[in-house]
Parts: sequence; structure tokens; C-alpha cells
Amino acid sequence: MSLFGSLYVGVSGLQTANNALNTTAHNMSNLDTEGYTRQQVAQGTRTYVTISKDTVTNWKQLGLGVNYSQTRQVRDYFYDLNYRRESGRSAFYDVTVNALEEIENIMGESGDGHEFSEALSNLWTAVQELSKDPTSVVNQNLFVTRSQEFITKASAVYTSLCEYQDNMNRTVQTEVNNINTYAQQIQALNEQIVKIEAGGVEHANDLRDQRNYLLDKLAELGNISYNEDTFGYVSVKFENVDLVKGGIVNEMALYEDTETGFYTPYWKLLAEYTIDDKGRKVVSEESIKNAKVFDLTKEISSEWNTDVGSLKSTLLARGDHRATYNELNDINKDGEYEEGWYNTNIAQSVVMNVQAEFDQLINAVVTKINGILADAADRESALNPGSDYMRDENGDPYQLFRMQNDELGWTVRNLLINSDLRQNPALLSFRLADHSEDNVTTEALKAAFEEEIYHLNPNVQTPVNFVNYYKNLVAQVANNGSVARQIQDSQTVTTDALSYAREQVTGVSSDEELTNMIMYQNAYNASSRYINVVNEMLEHILSTLGR
Repeated sequence: MSLFGSLYVGVSGLQTANNALNTTAHNMSNLDTEGYTRQQVAQGTRTYVTISKDTVTNWKQLGLGVNYSQTRQVRDYFYDLNYRRESGRSAFYDVTVNALEEIENIMGESGDGHEFSEALSNLWTAVQELSKDPTSVVNQNLFVTRSQEFITKASAVYTSLCEYQDNMNRTVQTEVNNINTYAQQIQALNEQIVKIEAGGVEHANDLRDQRNYLLDKLAELGNISYNEDTFGYVSVKFENVDLVKGGIVNEMALYEDTETGFYTPYWKLLAEYTIDDKGRKVVSEESIKNAKVFDLTKEISSEWNTDVGSLKSTLLARGDHRATYNELNDINKDGEYEEGWYNTNIAQSVVMNVQAEFDQLINAVVTKINGILADAADRESALNPGSDYMRDENGDPYQLFRMQNDELGWTVRNLLINSDLRQNPALLSFRLADHSEDNVTTEALKAAFEEEIYHLNPNVQTPVNFVNYYKNLVAQVANNGSVARQIQDSQTVTTDALSYAREQVTGVSSDEELTNMIMYQNAYNASSRYINVVNEMLEHILSTLGR
């Protein structure tokens, strides 16, 4: 090779070292950039020039220098895959823990003024005082007043649970919008990446970083899988349904329940549509049955990866309606018996489960008290036909609690105090026709609070009375919260470990980059010195030998 040709060897070294220094500087400047992936310079030898090949084993060849092959990202596919799955699982249990903590606050009445446990205790105290002196106007008034307080505080607790459902419902809307936004952005990045890398020379590393960051965010919302083809296009599935594929984004839509306003995510492309009288495409609950994003009746299990994603966890915690006591007896939301309804549709929702159990307590208290008062009137009428004891002007037994709407039943949100008894508690005289005190009725009221015949739900075998029911309900929520927090802590450790391991591969280390900077700087200096040597040789030949 001539000396002029040797200059190109030095130039290739200068160019490659310069590019490597630029890449190192790029890494350093993005040290704290979220989602950035460390880049490496790939170098390769240029084609050799064969001078002669006189022998098979000893060819005479000259190298042409170094070749700057590409600037590549440093990523580990399996770390990405495992991290995204486990971060989605962490997000799932984060929502569960937050929901249980919020319910604990509502049930524990910390700072929100419900104080339901105190109201229940006050009602029990009023019943005890009434049994001591049933004919006392003061005790009668206390009994009615405490009953009014009881249903007021109960309504406040149940309303707070419903409001929390509404908050989670707004979260569902936000997260579905985020999923659609991420999918559109991934599709846009796919197009840019394919266009840039089509020539096989450039690599859209920064765009790939953006796409990987979006995949990380998407993985927190649900169970995703993805695949990159040879052109650099990434197809994404969400809950085993294509979300991004072939240049098309299969967006999610939200079906809004007409009664509760709760949103149900469904796939637009899989739903069945009808045309309304205004020519608009509309869907119904039945038409999206096969297009729903999630099947919330499946058992939650890490083995089957059904516990991944904050969106699913939010939907589970929220439930799909306001639960009542009937559903503990497998009566579905339409009022019909459906075997296994509670375990399939209520038990897995932390909010609906508490709603149903709490409503059962209120239902049991009010129906029991009303029943005892009705029995007192019937018992006296049997002894003294025509007696108006414990009866109103129409001859009907006094009922302390009444329903606002007869079709809704004895649920917590459908109760009020008998206005006649509220204005005149003395109508509950507890004095029989022979002027004796009705101790039988007051003792029955006491026994109603003490008999242990109630169960929190069909899966709890321990019987409790009115006094302990609420305590056990609060304890159940606290225990579930404790278990969920343990799972959350364990999952956080797993996710953090994977994040750290992935960061070791993809993250920028300032120490390592500074070391590389010194190395590439020395390589640049060495190439420069080589060029100077060749230059001096040429100068010597031209100025000295050329004379």
C-alpha cells in the first residue's frame, strides 16, 4: 500500500473514534433521561487488500482500517419481558391495597365523621335502657332518636363506598384513554422507525427508546405481549387481543351503564352495533358481551397471569353495580336467584363485597326490630281482640323503619324513620291493656342484639350478633388489607430486582462512559499521531529524496 493509501487507515481511525466520542457524549447527556437506553458503538475491520497469495497458508494482505458499523442499543429481551409482566402485577396489587386502605378509612371512620360503630353502640345502649323502664318517655324517645342516628350514619358509610366506586370509575375512563393514546403513539413510532431503518444504514435508537418506554407504561395497565418483525415494526397484544398490528390500532371504547354510569371497556372492532333512529351506531350491554376487554369472573391467580394490570384491578375493586344484602344469598342484581352468583360476581370485588355485607347488617337490624314490634301488636290483639296496642290509626302495627320505595326492599339507601313515631315516640307506649309493662317485647329487642345467628358472607362460618358484626366486618377488611400489603411488598421486591437488573444492562453508568471517553480519546490521538508519522514520511520523501 502506498503512503497516500495509508492515510486512509488513519482517517478511518479518526472518524470512528470521533463517532464513538459523540455516542459516549450522547449517553452522558441522557444520564437521567427516563426510558433512555445506553448506546454502544459497533466496530468492524474494513476489507483487506491482498498483495499476493504465493502460498496457501501465508497470504500477503494489508488492512484498510476500522469500519464504524452501527450505534446499537444495549437491551435484554428477557429482562424487558419479565419486568413488564411483574410491573403490571405490582400495579394490580397497588390498586387492591389502595382500595382496601380507602375502605378501612371509611369503615374505621377516621376523620370523615361517619362514626357508625358509635351509632350502632348507641342504639344497643338505648335498647338496654328501654328494657329497664319501657314506659319511660325519655327511654322511648332515646330509642327512636338512636334509630334515626343509626340509619343516618349507615347511609353515610354506604354513600362513601358508592362515591369511591365513582372515583374508580373515572380512573377506568382515564386509563382506557391512556391505553388508546399509547397505542396510537406506538403505531406512529412504528412508521417512523420502519421508514428510517428501511435503508439498512441508520438505526432509530432514540425512537426505539420512546417506543420501549410506551411499552413499559402500557404493561402497567394490563397484560401485554409483543413481537417485532424484521422491518422493526412492533405488534402489540393487550389481554391476548391485537391492539397494534399491521398499521391499525384496535382502540378500546367504553360502554356506560344507564343506571350506575359505570364504564365497561370493550374492543371497538369486535362489538356488534345497531343503528338508532338518528342513524348513529350504538351498542348495548348484550352487544358487547363478546367484545369485553376483561372477563372478571375468572379466578385471580399469578399462575394464569390474571392478576396483571391496574385497569383490571380497578374494574374488579369497583365492581359493576351497587351491591346489596340479597347478593349474599345468590340473588343477582336483577333480583333472580343464580347459583354461585356471590362467589363469581361479588366476592372478588373488595368494594361490592363490603357493600353487600354492610347492607346485610342494616337489613337484619331494621327488619328484626320491625318484626318484634309487629309481633307485640299481634300478641296483644290475640289476647284482646280489637286492641290498638302498637297500632296506627289504620290498625296496622307500628313499624319503626319504613322504605322510601317498596320496590327496592330493605336496603340501606332505602330507609327512613316512621314520621309518626319520630314526632311522638310515646306511641310506642310498651304498656299493655292491663296497664303492665310489655317486658316481653323489650327483652325480645335485647335478645335480637345478642343472638349469634348472622354470618358476614356464605364463606364465613363463624356466627356473630349485631354488636360484633360490624367489628368483624372491619377486622375482615383490615385482614384482607394486611394480606394484600404482604403480596404488594413481595411483588415490589421482585419488580425492583428486575428493574435493577435491567438497569444494569440498559442504564448509563457515568464511570463506564468516562472510561470509554478516555479510551476513544486515546484512540483518536493514536490515529492522529499515525497520520502525522505518515505525513512526515511523505514530507521526507518529497523534500529530501525528491531532489
